[in-house]
Amino acid sequence: MLVSLIAIGNSKGIRIPKTVIDALEIEDSLELRIKDKSIILEPIKSKPRQGWEEAFAREYDDDDVLEDVLFVADDNSEDFEWEW
Repeated sequence: MLVSLIAIGNSKGIRIPKTVIDALEIEDSLELRIKDKSIILEPIKSKPRQGWEEAFAREYDDDDVLEDVLFVADDNSEDFEWEW
Protein backbone atom coordinates (compact mmCIF):
# COMPACT_ATOMS: atom_id res chain seq x y z
CA MET A 1 0.00 0.00 0.00
CA LEU A 2 1.42 3.38 -0.95
CA VAL A 3 0.98 6.20 1.59
CA SER A 4 2.17 9.79 1.53
CA LEU A 5 3.68 11.84 4.33
CA ILE A 6 1.51 14.72 5.45
CA ALA A 7 2.47 17.76 7.50
CA ILE A 8 1.39 17.65 11.16
CA GLY A 9 2.73 20.81 12.79
CA ASN A 10 6.52 20.65 12.56
CA SER A 11 6.37 16.88 12.06
CA LYS A 12 5.16 14.58 9.35
CA GLY A 13 2.83 11.61 9.57
CA ILE A 14 0.80 9.14 7.59
CA ARG A 15 -2.91 8.41 7.47
CA ILE A 16 -3.89 4.86 8.25
CA PRO A 17 -7.02 3.84 6.33
CA LYS A 18 -10.06 2.87 8.42
CA THR A 19 -10.15 -0.58 6.83
CA VAL A 20 -6.61 -1.25 8.12
CA ILE A 21 -7.48 0.10 11.59
CA ASP A 22 -10.55 -2.13 11.74
CA ALA A 23 -8.73 -5.20 10.40
CA LEU A 24 -5.92 -4.85 12.98
CA GLU A 25 -8.33 -3.84 15.77
CA ILE A 26 -6.26 -0.75 16.59
CA GLU A 27 -7.69 1.21 19.50
CA ASP A 28 -5.58 4.15 20.66
CA SER A 29 -1.91 3.28 20.55
CA LEU A 30 0.65 1.59 18.37
CA GLU A 31 4.12 0.36 19.22
CA LEU A 32 6.64 1.95 16.83
CA ARG A 33 9.96 0.22 16.24
CA ILE A 34 12.72 0.80 13.74
CA LYS A 35 14.45 -2.26 12.31
CA ASP A 36 16.85 -2.38 9.38
CA LYS A 37 15.80 1.10 8.20
CA SER A 38 12.12 0.07 8.30
CA ILE A 39 9.31 1.41 10.46
CA ILE A 40 7.28 -1.30 12.19
CA LEU A 41 3.92 -0.40 13.75
CA GLU A 42 2.22 -2.97 15.97
CA PRO A 43 -1.16 -2.61 17.69
CA ILE A 44 -1.05 -2.60 21.48
CA LYS A 45 -3.61 -5.14 22.64
CA SER A 46 -3.23 -4.84 26.41
CA LYS A 47 -4.56 -2.12 28.66
CA PRO A 48 -2.22 -0.25 31.00
CA ARG A 49 -1.65 -2.19 34.23
CA GLN A 50 -3.58 -5.16 32.83
CA GLY A 51 -2.78 -8.24 34.89
CA TRP A 52 -1.27 -6.32 37.82
CA GLU A 53 -4.02 -7.40 40.22
CA GLU A 54 -3.52 -11.09 39.42
CA ALA A 55 0.28 -10.76 39.66
CA PHE A 56 -0.01 -9.03 43.04
CA ALA A 57 -2.41 -11.71 44.28
CA ARG A 58 0.09 -14.42 43.28
CA GLU A 59 2.95 -12.58 44.99
CA TYR A 60 1.20 -11.47 48.18
CA ASP A 61 -1.47 -13.37 50.03
CA ASP A 62 -3.73 -11.19 52.21
CA ASP A 63 -2.69 -13.24 55.24
CA ASP A 64 1.02 -12.61 54.53
CA VAL A 65 0.49 -8.85 54.52
CA LEU A 66 -1.51 -9.04 57.76
CA GLU A 67 1.17 -11.19 59.40
CA ASP A 68 3.82 -8.61 58.50
CA VAL A 69 1.79 -5.86 60.20
CA LEU A 70 1.10 -8.03 63.27
CA PHE A 71 4.75 -9.04 63.51
CA VAL A 72 5.81 -5.38 63.68
CA ALA A 73 3.13 -4.65 66.28
CA ASP A 74 4.04 -7.71 68.41
CA ASP A 75 7.75 -7.00 68.23
CA ASN A 76 7.43 -3.78 70.25
CA SER A 77 3.98 -4.29 71.72
CA GLU A 78 4.51 -2.03 74.76
CA ASP A 79 6.12 0.83 72.87
CA PHE A 80 4.15 0.57 69.65
CA GLU A 81 1.88 3.45 68.65
CA TRP A 82 0.08 3.85 65.35
CA GLU A 83 0.98 7.04 63.46
CA TRP A 84 -1.57 8.65 61.19
